[in-house]
Amino acid sequence: MNCQDTRGVFLDAYLDGELDAINAQQFERHLAECASCRAALENYRKFHDSVRIHIPYYAVPVGVEQRIRASLRTESSVPVKNVSWRGWTLAAAAFATAVFALVLFQTVRRPPADVLAQEIVSSHIRSLMANHLTDVVSSDRHTVKPWFNGKIDFAPEVKDLASKGFPLQGGRLDYLNQRSTAALIYKRREHTINLFVWPTAEADSRLRTSAIKGYNLVTWTRSHMTYWAVSDLNANELTEFAKDVGE
Repeated sequence: MNCQDTRGVFLDAYLDGELDAINAQQFERHLAECASCRAALENYRKFHDSVRIHIPYYAVPVGVEQRIRASLRTESSVPVKNVSWRGWTLAAAAFATAVFALVLFQTVRRPPADVLAQEIVSSHIRSLMANHLTDVVSSDRHTVKPWFNGKIDFAPEVKDLASKGFPLQGGRLDYLNQRSTAALIYKRREHTINLFVWPTAEADSRLRTSAIKGYNLVTWTRSHMTYWAVSDLNANELTEFAKDVGE
């Protein structure tokens, strides 16, 4: 089982408990060997949990059944007692579909950047909680940069910012925005900074800052690369870090 099969075919089925025992065993064996697919599964699980928690549920309004019964009596010569449950089922299904479409529209219309920022903060928190901050531990950029060779389809620029007060700690693979990304780890005193990098077709852009759940974020694009820095470091120092990376 390869990464393409895992994410394209089995990921949703596994999360929904729909895989048979053999495929589930193969899927779990692949997860044990692939940090990127484990991260993808965790992102999917968090998204599903978020949808379940935050999307509102609606009760059927009072009077709907009476209106349906009245409509059936008017439009059909078949006795209501013979069709009432069928009519009620069809109407309930139609109502549920309409409500789901409305909720889905409200969820999907959230700006993609906002969704991505939430995903990045979740990845940052997860890297600190799961004791999986680095796959390669080194303060030498000449060690960290070549470690990514063959693991992702691009070469991230790795800067030594120790002289600026942001020493390099290492790097790891992550999965964001539906693709494998490079995560470069820096420190500022006791604060950890995750710097996520991946290719983009977008033109260069200025620094954009935001904050979610007490974490500050800075994002920008340069030389066809997207950068996201996230940390509990204060916004001014994180912006200073971003400027140093962009120099």
